[in-house]
Amino acid sequence: MSRPPARTPLRRDPLTVRLYAVFVVWGWFLYGFAPAIPLIATEQGITRAQAGLHGTAMAVGAVLAGTVSAGLARRLGRRAVAVGGLAVVCAGIGALVLGTTLAATLTACLVTAVGGNLVLAAAQPALLQHHGSAGPAAVTEANGIGAAVGLLAPLAVGATVAAGWGWRPAVGLVVLLGSVTALLLARVGPEPAIDRVPAPVGPPVAPLGRAARIADATGGFGRTFWLFWSAMICGVAVEFATTFWAADLVATRTGAPAAVSTAAVSALVLGMAASRFILGPLALRHAPESLLLASYGLAAFGFALLWLTTTPAIAVAGLVVAGLGYGAHYPMSVALALRAAGERADQAQAIALVGAGAAIGAAPLLLGALSDAFGPHLGFLLVPALMAAGATAVATARLSLRRDVVVVVG
Repeated sequence: MSRPPARTPLRRDPLTVRLYAVFVVWGWFLYGFAPAIPLIATEQGITRAQAGLHGTAMAVGAVLAGTVSAGLARRLGRRAVAVGGLAVVCAGIGALVLGTTLAATLTACLVTAVGGNLVLAAAQPALLQHHGSAGPAAVTEANGIGAAVGLLAPLAVGATVAAGWGWRPAVGLVVLLGSVTALLLARVGPEPAIDRVPAPVGPPVAPLGRAARIADATGGFGRTFWLFWSAMICGVAVEFATTFWAADLVATRTGAPAAVSTAAVSALVLGMAASRFILGPLALRHAPESLLLASYGLAAFGFALLWLTTTPAIAVAGLVVAGLGYGAHYPMSVALALRAAGERADQAQAIALVGAGAAIGAAPLLLGALSDAFGPHLGFLLVPALMAAGATAVATARLSLRRDVVVVVG
């Protein structure tokens, strides 16, 4: 029996730290802007449904970024895409904090999401290429740092609101963070992982021994890529559906007041952040696809606690446990999908952005519609259905890796 290739240690060198800073910028925006949405609704005198369109605008921005990111990386290089994307983020945030109408803030969210997803489209393949077999651990840790910083952003929003300054100073801090990160990346010396990406020539060769080989020279992706891509879609859908509507479930099932049920969502983010820091080192010693499959089991257990309880404390505990599982879903699955894509990592990242954007836009909307029709408790059964689909995709992909099966999608 052949032994799997030795895993290299995760080296947090200057390039890694600067790429991690990208996730700090995006994490601050994602988790800082979400609690500001109700404040925007009050400020503009709009309905909750209208305020929810800000999430839709962000999903559209992710899809738009996915349609152009691979071509830009090939023509300009990942460094230029990352720096340019950060400039777009800063412009979008500037428009957001200055906007006073729904049209203005929706447009600003779309612009910000385009820039942010372009930056992620450059940073994640760069981390994978730079770290080789330790790439999945690096991507997971980077997302963990983003989630950890995200825990501070709502506190900053609350502090500036309490001081009478409103939500804008806390969210506007993204401009400073993004500008500093762009400057740091621009000053990095020549690095293969972020310099211009050549178009693949001939059949791509997966860089890792356990990665699935992908299509022939016609440019398609193999079965293993699409399975991990499908798992990523399910994971993103689960995360955002729960984040958007968990407070509603906690309130209706436990009778917790709005302040408690809203704050309970922080327990989910806490679990996700902790998970990503734990999984990074584990991925250096264990197969990441096995860790990802186990995370679905942990997420299902946490969800069961949340869904079955009528006690606020147990609901919060369920959200923490669910978050420990959720934390692996996106970073691990996208890292495995990019790894399976071999030399076409940038094209794969673009496809991942489109899929993730669609999941972000569709899953909370579908769960909201189901909750309107059947109530939040029954509507939330969408979440375990998505978990089952994601776990099935991972299990099937793991079998493909073990059998080294080549299936051309085309």
